Amino acid sequence: MPDTAPDARPRLLLLDGHSLAYRAFFALPVENFSTTTGQPTNAVYGFTSMLINVLRDEQPTHVGVAFDKSRQTFRLEQYSDYKAKRNKTPTEFSSQLPLIKEVLDALNIRHLDLEGYEADDIIATLTTQATAEGMEVLLLTGDRDSLQLVSDDATVLYPTRGVSELSRMTPAAVEDKYGVPPSRYPELAALVGEDSDNLPGVPGVGPKTAAKWIATYDGLDNVIAHADEIKGKAGDNFREHLGDVIRNRQLNALVCDLALAVTPTDLAKQPWDRQAVHTLFDGLEFRVLRDRLFQELTSEEILEEVDFDLDMTRLQEGELAGWLAAHSQPDALVGMVVQGTWQAGTGDVFAIALAAGDEAAAWIDVERLSAGDEQVLADWLADGRFRKVLHDAKGPILALAARGWQFVGLERDTALSAYLARPDQRSYDLADLTLRYLKRELKLSTDDSDEGQLSFDSVGDDGTGDTAMLQAWTVLELAAALDEELGKGGGTRLLGEIELPLIGVLAQMERTGVAVDVDQLQALESHFAGEVKLAADAAFEQIGKEINLGSPKQLQVVLFDELGMPKTKRTKTGYTTDADALQALYVKTEHPFLMHLLRHRDVSRLRQTVEGLLKTVASDGRIHTTFNQLIAATGRLSSTDPNLQNIPVRTEEGRRIREAFVVGAGFATLMTADYSQIEMRIMAHLSEDDLLIEAFRSGRDFHAATAARVFDVDAAEVTTEMRAKIKAMNYGLAYGLSAYGLSQQLGIDTGEARGLMDEYFETFGGIRDYLGGIVDEARRTGYTETIYGRRRYLPDLTSDNRQRREMAERMALNAPIQGSAADIIKVAMLRVDEALREAKLRSRMLLQVHDELVFEVAAGEEQQLDELVRREMAGAAELTVPLDVSVGTGSSWHEAAH
Repeated sequence: MPDTAPDARPRLLLLDGHSLAYRAFFALPVENFSTTTGQPTNAVYGFTSMLINVLRDEQPTHVGVAFDKSRQTFRLEQYSDYKAKRNKTPTEFSSQLPLIKEVLDALNIRHLDLEGYEADDIIATLTTQATAEGMEVLLLTGDRDSLQLVSDDATVLYPTRGVSELSRMTPAAVEDKYGVPPSRYPELAALVGEDSDNLPGVPGVGPKTAAKWIATYDGLDNVIAHADEIKGKAGDNFREHLGDVIRNRQLNALVCDLALAVTPTDLAKQPWDRQAVHTLFDGLEFRVLRDRLFQELTSEEILEEVDFDLDMTRLQEGELAGWLAAHSQPDALVGMVVQGTWQAGTGDVFAIALAAGDEAAAWIDVERLSAGDEQVLADWLADGRFRKVLHDAKGPILALAARGWQFVGLERDTALSAYLARPDQRSYDLADLTLRYLKRELKLSTDDSDEGQLSFDSVGDDGTGDTAMLQAWTVLELAAALDEELGKGGGTRLLGEIELPLIGVLAQMERTGVAVDVDQLQALESHFAGEVKLAADAAFEQIGKEINLGSPKQLQVVLFDELGMPKTKRTKTGYTTDADALQALYVKTEHPFLMHLLRHRDVSRLRQTVEGLLKTVASDGRIHTTFNQLIAATGRLSSTDPNLQNIPVRTEEGRRIREAFVVGAGFATLMTADYSQIEMRIMAHLSEDDLLIEAFRSGRDFHAATAARVFDVDAAEVTTEMRAKIKAMNYGLAYGLSAYGLSQQLGIDTGEARGLMDEYFETFGGIRDYLGGIVDEARRTGYTETIYGRRRYLPDLTSDNRQRREMAERMALNAPIQGSAADIIKVAMLRVDEALREAKLRSRMLLQVHDELVFEVAAGEEQQLDELVRREMAGAAELTVPLDVSVGTGSSWHEAAH
């Protein structure tokens, strides 16, 4: 382990950014590393992983990264074929270099480049300067030219296996490997040549021969001076290629005296920008790598000093009422942590920690509560005058409800606040947010030197109570910091009026669950298992053998080698066999093997869906999904364990799964209610396009009405094909649909699709102006907003990377429409829930599936519920066009569809 004592000499780490990024790109499969927006990240991931490792292992005091500015260097001017054999840089690689520099910026690591010179020239200059100043230098590079810089003060760390293993090239190691000292390595390279730089050497002269000549004649200059004395074929070749050798030596000499904007001293390691790290790693979807960064490396960031004197009390029997009276006054905020379990709509509570603004905290062992204390706690929990602050509150609320305790008075949920502040984050962990917003390491210690450093580490013999009290106090402080962040946008209103009230509604829906017919699900599982086998057997019959239909490699052999089908898109592992590629291949070839293969995939997926549902049926015969408010950046709810928003509905077989969701005992029927064409109604409202508004107000078939306008025909003359084209356009434009995307949807060429879009925009000029304007406005402000003020921040709108910029533009088009739809359905849920309670109906809300709500209807309440739901959903937003609500009923979810 390197010497890290305070009096150790400074250690400068220099990295060749281009060299290492290129190695990372080819070491990690690009198809396995990309964001949900399609940005490749394998080079960024590999480079960052290597950087974390070397910072951890070498503990440098100074760090810098050098990059090539361009291929146009002084070497290319001297030799036009310099590096000419190199393939064109893959676009997937080029797009990642700016991201690598963003990683370095977030870590406050300086990076340099210089027009006309290469990265190793910058490294050579800094190495020369640093060693002259008495520094120790480490050079992390995959370029062997840097071996000439090795000395007693400078070591090359050379990647030998991808990006995971490094060799330490000291003077002894260089001489042992190449037979010459580091200063003479470029002389050896001049004789041998360097294929990657397109510098041809002497034919027949390898490293051993070159090293022997250099040693015999004491250097390359003397080898050249005695060229006539070298015997044999090698000597003849040397004399014939003497010009190449001289040129090679001139070109592989690194420049050590560049005029740089920084000196080695300027590269002193700086504290990270934690917020920048979180934001960038969220966008790159590097959660594991970020965790490694924080776990393995210590930032020198100056954290906020905290006057930490939390009065922590483990309450004994009879002390709860007194503590609450002293520290929990009406309208004062109290931080709260529930220790327990919650899943499948139920849970249990083991302990509760509370923290008040006067830095007092209490821990309550629920298992040891007396009857009197339990009543005190239940009354306090149910009293809305006492304003509670929790982190990710829905789970704790479910646990409290499982013990029969009503929870009222949720004033803040710090996870929700953080989500509204930055909806594109991947993590809303409490410790993570504390670092981001409070700038505190959470370390609780009795050591005076650690004062103000808080931690969730256990303390003493029973640290769980101390940990919980610390968390409760942290939640309280974090809420104030996040309130300030939310105040910069529309998040405060969204939090108070929509997201916080919705927690209780979702918790109740999760507790209720939805009834299923287990026998029917089991029969479906058997049916789909049989269909899987039939499809596989039919596929095997077409090719005369059995293969693993889930293996891309085996499918590639069958499709492209044995059946000779047209090649699909090329990937690192061969030609793609994903669903879209196979569907397109089937359209081209109509080969029966593909038909059975696609059938096999479809029924396999249906079988897996049913198997997943069967595993989650609770003892009450109902499935209790978990709704999540923190996942989708647009504000949409998601459903997990199981995902009930993803039950197939587009095929008859898929709809059979919904038939297994049935009305529960004690209720009469199921009811579904959803918004008709809500995205396009929001589009009409936001764009203020008169023709679009008129199409909705006409009461006619919306897609037929807009088709009539676009094709300039009477509504009665609109054909099915016309309507289909405009329907695809209507929905697609709200999601940033391109001409190419429309052509793929409709099976027409791109030119025809572009013409169709031109006609559409010519007709609906308001939509054209709105879509163009919203991207321009988002580029100016950095974010989009929904009708309710929900923001989505899109920094990539100004990115130099075309792929990232275009993806951000599509998000800018999508977010206000989809986000407003998400807000409206949430408001509708709150209105319906309140109306159900006011009307004292037994009927209850079970599910939300994007624009659809599912209810269980009590006997005799169907008509009243129908009227209530239509009224409250239609009144959820004031738009220039009415919100149309469709309602259906039936004994199953499928039958209730409309």
